[in-house]
Amino acid sequence: MSAELLRSPLHDRHVALGAKFASFGGWDMPLEYAGGGVLKEHAAVREAAGIFDVSHLGKARVRGAGAADFVNSCLTNDLGRIAPGRAQYTLCCDSSGGVVDDLIAYLYGDDHVFLIPNAANTAEVVRRLTEAAPAGITVADEHRSHAVLAVQGPGSAEILGKLGLPTAHDYMSFDAATLSGTDLVVCRTGYTGEHGYELVVGWDGAGAVWDAIIEAGVRPCGLGARDTLRTEMGYPLHGQELTLDISPVQARSGWAVGWGKPAFWGRDALVAEKAAGPRRTLRGLELTGRGIPRGHMNVYAKSTLIGETTSGTFSPTKKVGIALALIDTAAGIADGDLVELDIRGKRVEARVVKPPFVTPSVR
Repeated sequence: MSAELLRSPLHDRHVALGAKFASFGGWDMPLEYAGGGVLKEHAAVREAAGIFDVSHLGKARVRGAGAADFVNSCLTNDLGRIAPGRAQYTLCCDSSGGVVDDLIAYLYGDDHVFLIPNAANTAEVVRRLTEAAPAGITVADEHRSHAVLAVQGPGSAEILGKLGLPTAHDYMSFDAATLSGTDLVVCRTGYTGEHGYELVVGWDGAGAVWDAIIEAGVRPCGLGARDTLRTEMGYPLHGQELTLDISPVQARSGWAVGWGKPAFWGRDALVAEKAAGPRRTLRGLELTGRGIPRGHMNVYAKSTLIGETTSGTFSPTKKVGIALALIDTAAGIADGDLVELDIRGKRVEARVVKPPFVTPSVR
């Protein structure tokens, strides 16, 4: 293991649980645990509840008079659509319309917005916001000030409720609470497609909160299962479905763009692309035969190359291979059409479908 990798405050606990580690955005994070593995951890979240340490995710805080308006003028989604106490999925784009990062914005008030970007992109998001911030508005990188624990699954509300945490608030909202003597924020968010919560807790208090939830009978889950869960939902992952070369229009994430806003980073380019129509579009692929797709596999319509996969995995829920792929718009491919994937030199048939691959239960 590289000594340069950062560690979560729960690292020793993961070691004690027999975790297998991998690098995620420069952090040494658990991929899966002994006695479980990705399949059992995936099933726990779909059927009961699981807890993920996602402390590698970034954290940044924007404060000062007009902070919400400032953030709204930078990021794609429209904070004016939500009230304080609610959260919003949004994108940080560059002038070309490419995606610097996708993140969640937590609106505390007109003068206070908390952001959770991806681990590898936190410094860049903070840099861009800091350079653009007017006098009186501060942008603080709090990446290593907070841990984030995701408790996901149909049993998550009952379990957290028994621990005295608030669970009745609406999807994409948040509430303050205390557990094991530690202050935290309970967010009705997640990236698994199941009813769930993300707990933002001070770095030093993360261990006590983790222990209380594990003792309540929740299975620890690694980031391997988090990836199979999000792929089944068709959720984009930055660096795969969203990049500086893949715009939100191409990634079918235009719902996270406030098209009526007068200004946000990348607005002109995205409005133009939307009007002209994207040259490629993110689609779902479900294999009709055997095989496990991965990213960067060619997609063909008969003998014509029409695209490339961005993510691929075996779906533990559907028991088939699934993938997300950017397909050339000019190919005229429709949902239900059959295409072929080149999986290690072998052509495997797949059906084009509209994600998600499974029924969402986030609410």
